[in-house]
Amino acid sequence: MKKLLFFLLITIGFSLQHSLMANEPDSAYVFAYATDKNAGRNGLHFAWSTDRNTWHSIGPERTFLRSEYASGRHGKRMLSPYLIKGNDGMWHCLWSVHEGYAVFAHCTSTDLISWGQQAFPTTGNTGNCMNPSVTFSPTGQDYLITWNSLQGENTKTYSCRTKDFRTYSIPQAENVAVPHRQQVTINGITESGTLHRVAWNEVEALIQADKMAKYKAIQNAERLAINPELFKDTITLNVTLRPEESKKISDMLIGVFFEDINYGADGGLYAELVQNRDFEYSPNDIGREENWTATNSWSTGGEGLSFDIDTVAPLHTHNPHYAVLDIKEKGHGLVNDGFDGIPVKAGEKYDFSVFARSTSNKRGKIIVRLLDEDGKVIGEARTGKISKTWNKLTAVVEATGSAVNGRIEVIPDMEGEVNLDMVSLFPQKTFKNRKNGMRADLAQAIADIRPRFVRFPGGCVAHGNGLDNIYHWENTIGPLESRKPLRNLWGYHQTMGLGYYEYFQFCEDIGAEPLPVVAAGVCCQNSSIGGAGQMGIPMEEMPEYIESLLNLIEWANGDPSESPWAKMRAEAGHPKPFNLKYLGVGNEDLITPVFEERFTMIFKAIKEKYPEIQVVGTSGPFSEGPDYVEGWKVASKLGVPLVDEHYYQPAGWFLNNHDYYDRYDRSKPKVYLGEYATHIPGKGNNIETALLEAYHLIGCERNGDIVSMTSYAPLLAKDRRTRWRPDLIYFNNMEVKPGTSYYTQLLFGQNSGNEYIPSVLTLSDNRDDVRKRIGISVVKDSLSQDLILKIVNLLPVKVQANIDLAALGITGKQDATKTVLSGMPDDWKARPETSPVAMEPQYWDELPAYSLTVVRLKSKP
Repeated sequence: MKKLLFFLLITIGFSLQHSLMANEPDSAYVFAYATDKNAGRNGLHFAWSTDRNTWHSIGPERTFLRSEYASGRHGKRMLSPYLIKGNDGMWHCLWSVHEGYAVFAHCTSTDLISWGQQAFPTTGNTGNCMNPSVTFSPTGQDYLITWNSLQGENTKTYSCRTKDFRTYSIPQAENVAVPHRQQVTINGITESGTLHRVAWNEVEALIQADKMAKYKAIQNAERLAINPELFKDTITLNVTLRPEESKKISDMLIGVFFEDINYGADGGLYAELVQNRDFEYSPNDIGREENWTATNSWSTGGEGLSFDIDTVAPLHTHNPHYAVLDIKEKGHGLVNDGFDGIPVKAGEKYDFSVFARSTSNKRGKIIVRLLDEDGKVIGEARTGKISKTWNKLTAVVEATGSAVNGRIEVIPDMEGEVNLDMVSLFPQKTFKNRKNGMRADLAQAIADIRPRFVRFPGGCVAHGNGLDNIYHWENTIGPLESRKPLRNLWGYHQTMGLGYYEYFQFCEDIGAEPLPVVAAGVCCQNSSIGGAGQMGIPMEEMPEYIESLLNLIEWANGDPSESPWAKMRAEAGHPKPFNLKYLGVGNEDLITPVFEERFTMIFKAIKEKYPEIQVVGTSGPFSEGPDYVEGWKVASKLGVPLVDEHYYQPAGWFLNNHDYYDRYDRSKPKVYLGEYATHIPGKGNNIETALLEAYHLIGCERNGDIVSMTSYAPLLAKDRRTRWRPDLIYFNNMEVKPGTSYYTQLLFGQNSGNEYIPSVLTLSDNRDDVRKRIGISVVKDSLSQDLILKIVNLLPVKVQANIDLAALGITGKQDATKTVLSGMPDDWKARPETSPVAMEPQYWDELPAYSLTVVRLKSKP
């Protein structure tokens, strides 16, 4: 009702404005400015006036353009914006990004509302760049950009020229004054900016854009729950199917996205039980713990030895640190606490391995012990003897007891110096019993979704925090000791034990297509390393980087007899090709000229050498805005097959955007909805989030001819190590605890189809609040010939549904199964319940309040 009232008020307002059109001016003045509020991060504002004396702020202080430069306490700032309308009819905005940076920002717009790519040209060795301005050059053939450089107590002025705001002349010192900003008083505060006379309809457009933004904000703030007392009569729903309008839809719609966030890999899906097994933890990992060093998680088991770290003659150059034990008295060794403890189950076997060496004359074996919480030994084994050079020693330990927070003790049975590295303990019962494999219960929870694809390794992990943190696939294959660990931009350490080989193997094990994602030649725009946000790989290094990406395809799909990369795959144990079909390039990047240039190079290189590979582009982190628009422009121009969209939205957005993909252009690239989730206050995971995501997936199924893939994000989160909420699956060392939203993914993944049958819904109550809270999808699975109905009831009352199945040729009673997920909106313990049901040509069903109902009609043999 609130929404309806607001809509009526807006409509009345529009009518009044149009009735007064005769009294409106032909033109007015627009003032463009930025304030110092929020450290200058509030972006570009506008105010208008008819006489240059009385000013009306739009919003007030509606942000029409926000700076995307850098991140952290120095980033996202817009200082002293300067606006000019160019010879090309475009509005050009320049601004300073920081008092200490030799950089200015540039962006363009046709209407002051929608803005394009942001570019961040550097000004060389001129010092910082403050108060940039732009004017037409005397010839009118190009633009003159001037700025002040504050050098100590002195101020110098510099200038450069440009014709297209892409290439710039070398900055020159000037003896001219930078054009002054004008000052006006807005709401009693004096602001500095630029003044422009424009047609009144341009002012009106700005005002209406602000009103629309406020209207959307009200919609987004809407929640699922409404007062059940508003419904006095039973709601009935009649569904008429239209099989004559059926269409083929994607059979890849439900997938999963794995990123090493919230300890999703090491300490999570990757079954290794020893933390910091490589002694490579470093403060550079951006760890939040005081002891985040090479000795993290390790301690000595007594006073009879000393423990140090060294880098002389390491096991591998990629793994330079190792433990040095000086053993004074036999019986003492190193103790590892694991990832918040080591879980041990009585009767199960564990594979232990370690690389060791010793220069002592007498060299003993290594004793490995499993300890419970009280230090009691609940498993013990011995390896072979330590040698003079690095050698891998192994043993199998059978647990005689259980522990939730156990430990492992590694004891060289000798005196003297011993070097240790790559200390490892794996349960033998991994997923599919793979060596170096996945934790069985977590992997099974993912497999149960029946995902059609798995996206890996990110997310932000793929393009990294700074250029040195970009994820390079070559560093994650081969022997574990040769893999190159990487600091995780989420604040911990990646061993790369779960690397590309394990990822591809996991995809194969669960019947999913691999969808690896690589950096588009740029690091994350929110990078704090280097202080410059998005940075591009230097152009002279791009050929080498592109060759690396082509090598990935060759490694995955090549013939071992012809390709050295494919031979590496075969030697690892997989001679047959992995049959890679998709490759994501980029991850919610800022769509800048730096990005576009590198993405284009990568895309064309892949298309030329491997035309069968479907490249997945990117459209930024939001469902609207400059990156979204520019990302789609780039993809459409190049003919990229799919575009990866990301958006985390409030409940009201999902409730009011059920038709989001109905309006997409079918002639453009297809959609991969790579990251999405419903975010409610408190970032919970409950019936409200689960049902709204189901409602959105029904819209995706309806538009399955353009929406090819979807994946919820993030996938995993470990107790006590969660930095992002909500997540699909929570876990600790002993338990897997799926969130309520997991069951939406499960029900859609297990009940997918590849043919969509349109339907017409007739409701007994046609109010907007009712109509937008019912969604239905009817699909057919051509493989099983099963018919699948999915119905979401987002109302606080039951709905009596009548579905006419006769149009599908259904006669008589037929057996089916019905699964229902329901509860109150804040219920986070709700789980789906399945029961048999008999279906007739006129199928009646009662849909519980706040529910997702899935009915599967098995085909006759």
